[in-house]
Amino acid sequence: RTPVSRRDINLNPQSHTPPSVGRNTPRKSRGRGVQCGECRAGPPVRSAKVIRDRMESAGPDNGSAQAPSQDDEVASEGDAAEVARYLDRLLNEGHERWEGDRCPICFLFIGLPMDKHAKMNQCCMKLVCNGCELAARQRGMYDRCPFCRTPRPSDDASALAMVQKRVDKGDAEAMKHLGDKHFNARLGLTKDVPRAIELWTEAAVLGSLHARQYLGNTYYYGEGVQEDKPRGIRHWQEAALEGNVDSRYSLGVAEFNEGNYGLAVRHWMISAKFGDEDSLNAIKQMFMNGHATKAIYAEALRGYGDAVEEMKSHQREEAKRLGI
Repeated sequence: RTPVSRRDINLNPQSHTPPSVGRNTPRKSRGRGVQCGECRAGPPVRSAKVIRDRMESAGPDNGSAQAPSQDDEVASEGDAAEVARYLDRLLNEGHERWEGDRCPICFLFIGLPMDKHAKMNQCCMKLVCNGCELAARQRGMYDRCPFCRTPRPSDDASALAMVQKRVDKGDAEAMKHLGDKHFNARLGLTKDVPRAIELWTEAAVLGSLHARQYLGNTYYYGEGVQEDKPRGIRHWQEAALEGNVDSRYSLGVAEFNEGNYGLAVRHWMISAKFGDEDSLNAIKQMFMNGHATKAIYAEALRGYGDAVEEMKSHQREEAKRLGI
């Protein structure tokens, strides 16, 4: 379970008042405008990264107000250009799904949501798809990991020992996994959000995109920590640029919450083409509420269908039929 389930997020455009700077009213921007094809909803003036950097660099208020100098105006123009460049990069990179989302046995991308279509093996920290799990059972391998052949842990204590052993060896996914258990009080552990964040942070540094996504969820929604939306968005951005599906979806939610419907659709289009049904349904809602065109929704449907088809296999379909 992620710190915040995406299915708990209210994503009904009718619950938001459409922004006054949307389709009919052009937005004045100091930077290069980026618009969503036929959606025509402009981007936010600043990215979360720039906002946070400016906040951190700002000193305490001394109570006086001064007119902006020429240097300030030049700096503002530079900030706007930086925002435009970063936004362009964010929308044009990360269109290939992260290779770490492949099953290590059949090498197909795992279906979404991944926890429904695969099982984590704590001995080697490999996420094996249900199709390969079925194939292992058909070969009589019921009590061993289908990847490394290690006997499965018999209880929480032995499972925790396996995970900790890999953490001690610097395994990023093991750190992410142990962070999950601290966050959700599993494997006999007590709930410890600071320890979970510590582990996720270390795992993210070592390359775990899922750990970075969890950090984004935790800070954006204030799950056990003080809410810090810019910080959460920054984690999502970094993971999305590397092809993390959930982070890309969450960036769409963040833009939606700000009334930037065109940008939300562009993010969801990317994740829908990874085979993410929630993203497809979000675009469908936007279409039904007049914030996306029929052509946009049709493109999302085609991309989603192609991705789902590529993740299919005979073994996976058989596993689905058998309820594995």
